[in-house]
Amino acid sequence: MQNNSILSVKDLNQIVKDLLSDAIGQIWLVGEISNFSRPTSGHWYFTLKDDIAQVRCAMFRNNNYRTGFTPQNGQQVLVNASVTLYEARGEYQLVINQLQLAGAGLLQQKFEQLKQKLSEEGLFDPIYKKELPDNIRTVGIITSSTGAALYDICQILNRRDPSLNLIIYPTSVQGNEAPAQIAKMIQIANVRQECDVLIVGRGGGALEDLWAFNEEVVARAIFASQLPIVSAVGHEVDFTIADFVADVRAATPSAAAELVSRDKLEQLKSLQVQEQYLCMAIDYYLMRRRELLNKPYQRLQSQHPQTKLSKQLNRLLTSRHALFENIQQYLSRQSYLHNLLDKRLLRVSPQHNVIYCGQNLEKRQLQLINLMQKRLTDAKHQFILKASQLNSVSPLATLDRGYSVTIDQQQKVIRTLDQVSIGDFILTQLKTGKLISQIVQIDKKTN
Repeated sequence: MQNNSILSVKDLNQIVKDLLSDAIGQIWLVGEISNFSRPTSGHWYFTLKDDIAQVRCAMFRNNNYRTGFTPQNGQQVLVNASVTLYEARGEYQLVINQLQLAGAGLLQQKFEQLKQKLSEEGLFDPIYKKELPDNIRTVGIITSSTGAALYDICQILNRRDPSLNLIIYPTSVQGNEAPAQIAKMIQIANVRQECDVLIVGRGGGALEDLWAFNEEVVARAIFASQLPIVSAVGHEVDFTIADFVADVRAATPSAAAELVSRDKLEQLKSLQVQEQYLCMAIDYYLMRRRELLNKPYQRLQSQHPQTKLSKQLNRLLTSRHALFENIQQYLSRQSYLHNLLDKRLLRVSPQHNVIYCGQNLEKRQLQLINLMQKRLTDAKHQFILKASQLNSVSPLATLDRGYSVTIDQQQKVIRTLDQVSIGDFILTQLKTGKLISQIVQIDKKTN
């Protein structure tokens, strides 16, 4: 297509750069490093070449710090890069995103490419995965006849479930001939149909050692298998294409053996449970048969005269018992009414009033006695008080103090001379006795 517009060199280089980026994008390629330089900016610049051609490369600092090693001239490397144009000089170059040493890196690239291809074809789709049978009787093992994986699998199967039958399909698991042999053994096992499940795998190793299980021929043989396949390749961290295609992936060969076998202790428990169910079913069956056999006998017994007499006797005993209970209830009710009336009669009985009045009289009598005793006590106290007061003014008290009291013939205390005359007899009372005197002289006091 002719374009008559006039471009600048910058515009031209920009167009070429966009065309390269859009047309090619990111690519993987392998080559030898030469002219490696590492300026102070931290970026890497080098030439990637083979026997015929070369291309300039740049790997910027934000990507090369994750590489893990410093490239050297002469090293074979695998790179993931974007094709672009260095506009200042009009030279196309590669901008490196990832850089790996060649070898394992090439295998990893092949792994990713095959994985993407088979995934797009649907070989990894879960809808094609077959479930392992519930009751596995025979296990087929596709692996090396001299490898440690076979020994581990057999040992675990024999320990967990000795009743399993094992069929070994020996094959190489490493080398150029291994993929074809593994695929052939899968096909043979499917033709013979002599086992319930297949274990395909080997022990651990480097990526190169496990590569036979990353080949397309093995993946397609696993996908085409009618028998369920358990992939058991390497260790737990190892993943192969066979793991993605297989119906079940086991982390190790030993784990695969545990997946396809049932522990004998678990089987014994299952048998014991089934035995219990069977015994229960037999007991239920015998019980039902017993019921069917007893029905005619029960009908015959229900129509026997003795049965009718027994029923009549039962009704009679039931009625008798009910009558006895009714009588007992009636007597209990009458006894209750009698007691109730007796209590009411007792409350209005004269005897009750007499007893009440007697009790009240005794109470009042006791109160009277207490009151009389209190009055006597108070009177006695007053008497003692009055006697004490009287004694304080008594002539006898005066006599006790050494004085005497004189009285006339009329028993009056002589207080003045006017009360007596000469010749009168007077009585003088002393503490120790009495004196009778006659007045012979009266001397009146003069002031």
